[in-house]
Amino acid sequence: MIRLLLIAVASLTVSVSAHAHTLLCECREIADKQVQCTGGFAHGSGASGVTIDVIGYDEKTLMAGKFADDSTFTFKRPDGDFYVLMDMGAGHTLEIDHDKIQAKQ
Repeated sequence: MIRLLLIAVASLTVSVSAHAHTLLCECREIADKQVQCTGGFAHGSGASGVTIDVIGYDEKTLMAGKFADDSTFTFKRPDGDFYVLMDMGAGHTLEIDHDKIQAKQ
């Protein structure tokens, strides 16, 4: 019985740890054909220092960087098709396709 309880607690701990690294990122167009992405994690912390790249459909990196201290990353919107890749490593990635970026209102 104690062994089953320990396994259940261990499973819960692994489950909580997996969800703690869920990446969040929202990109929107701002002035002068600039795009600003704001990143973070599902548990509420920001994404300062996390790698973010803008990649063309030909898989060439158009812009490479990291989220700033305020968890934002701003870049000039490239011509053509692209996607934004937020990459924390170890399988924790998030992609945002260019057609999902909110247009400037």
